[in-house]
Amino acid sequence: MSIPTPDHQRLIRKLKSIYRLDREDEMALGELPLRHKAVEENADVVREGDAPNECCLLLEGILCRYKIVGDGRRQILSFHIGGDVPDLQSLHLDVMDHSVGALTPCRLAFIPHEAMAALLRERPNLAAAFWRDTLIDAAVFREWLAGVGRRNSHQRVAHLYCEVFSRLEAVGLASNLNFPFPVTQAEIADALGLTPVHVNRVLQDLRRDGLIASDGRSLRILDWGRLTSAGDFDATYLHLRQAA
Repeated sequence: MSIPTPDHQRLIRKLKSIYRLDREDEMALGELPLRHKAVEENADVVREGDAPNECCLLLEGILCRYKIVGDGRRQILSFHIGGDVPDLQSLHLDVMDHSVGALTPCRLAFIPHEAMAALLRERPNLAAAFWRDTLIDAAVFREWLAGVGRRNSHQRVAHLYCEVFSRLEAVGLASNLNFPFPVTQAEIADALGLTPVHVNRVLQDLRRDGLIASDGRSLRILDWGRLTSAGDFDATYLHLRQAA
């Protein structure tokens, strides 16, 4: 077996943030064939109705899952960071029931379904790791549903920032309460069921209250305790091996 490349390490680090892998697991992941592709901001990676034969590993940038409702508006269902495989379900579901798009320029690697399925058959521990990842996905969806249904606008935005930081920190992409998050206010609005104007007002309030600072490309959390309180945030649902 060859030593995993830095691109394979993205996936390994993600899985290790939620599950215990041994050296043989890591080496087996390093054998996965990767087809690299760069996509531009606002480009679709896979569309609702597609029947892909590959899984998409995000290496750099930010992707989102989304659906377009009947009147043409977009609902963002989740944000994805380096190491995520946002269309893993395509391994077992023939047709995509939502789309995956790039919110920033992204670097991707595509893994053939055949290679992924063979790996999971041969290494039950990795099958368990990916199964845990899908269960955590479901937990995140439940948390987002609770937020849109019962949290106010300030809680929704604060909760989102706490979640994104916790996930980025777990895979080594954030530290010292600083993290890259070049997502627009309109995109945050699409994720949280708000208007861009409302998001702008909430961000002004969070800055004025000394909870965050941002420059549009990155965000700094100035008071983690107060931000988690403001967002009603408890990281349990992320099921990280080491909480933020």
